[in-house]
Amino acid sequence: MDARLHHLAGLRYFEVAARLNSYSRAAEELFISQAAVSQKIRQLEDGLGCKLFVRDGREMRLTEQGKILFKHVSQGFENIVSGLNQIQSEPVEGLLCVSSTPSFASRWLLPRLWKFSTQHPSIPIRIITSCEAPNLKLGDADLAIWQGEELDINSNQKLHKEFLFEETIYPFCSPNLAKSIELTSPEQLLNTWLIHYESGGYPWQTWFAQAGVTMNKESVQWMDVSTFDHAMNAVMAGHGACLASDSLASDYVERGLLIKPFDIGMTPGIQFNLFYDSESPRRQRIAAFANWLHNEIAE
Repeated sequence: MDARLHHLAGLRYFEVAARLNSYSRAAEELFISQAAVSQKIRQLEDGLGCKLFVRDGREMRLTEQGKILFKHVSQGFENIVSGLNQIQSEPVEGLLCVSSTPSFASRWLLPRLWKFSTQHPSIPIRIITSCEAPNLKLGDADLAIWQGEELDINSNQKLHKEFLFEETIYPFCSPNLAKSIELTSPEQLLNTWLIHYESGGYPWQTWFAQAGVTMNKESVQWMDVSTFDHAMNAVMAGHGACLASDSLASDYVERGLLIKPFDIGMTPGIQFNLFYDSESPRRQRIAAFANWLHNEIAE
């Protein structure tokens, strides 16, 4: 056996730190101290006789040698996980971890999830929300419901993908704002705050272009928030306008908290897809959830 394989434990620490560009975030994932991560990687560097990381502000960046090693180590761990999945298959009963953006989870998935739990009481669900795509090949979650056609991690390109639905995007604002500025044309929205949220926000430039309005991005008043819920709270308070789909905003519209001032939709809209690893040992649970999800959308 190659003597360098004695560093296998250190390679595990290296893979996590390289993937997250951070010793501190690696420590959180591995449930150890940052000092322990630093020590393990330093021992690995000493054993290999080369530097794998350099500090760049608060982040750790890979050296050229580190990039080469990370490519092969990450592929190696993925192959190991794939092999383990093929020889292990968990029963349908048990936990299922579902990842999605905060906006989709809070406005669409969670209000409906009780139906799945009623049909499948032996499959408890853990919802994980994040603005960053999960690495399903490395077990961040069992499946992901995500906006767009891809998950932004290279290993996720090997995942199975199922189309769920596509929605047109419209502007929404509070009734009071529309009344105060006598909102009658799309151009007037350029004089309000335009709100953008990180967890799946939509491009105002595209909507204005389709509405036939020229937009100077530099002259617009922008407000950036982290989640859809924050954006909705700002809009309901009269602080500008936000782009959203009918399914995400309909509850607020029905309660009179928001209005859709213009029936001008951005097309193509936002696409939602289901991603999962077809070799997952939890594939029976995944199949049960996927079937329920498609039936729920069809209703």
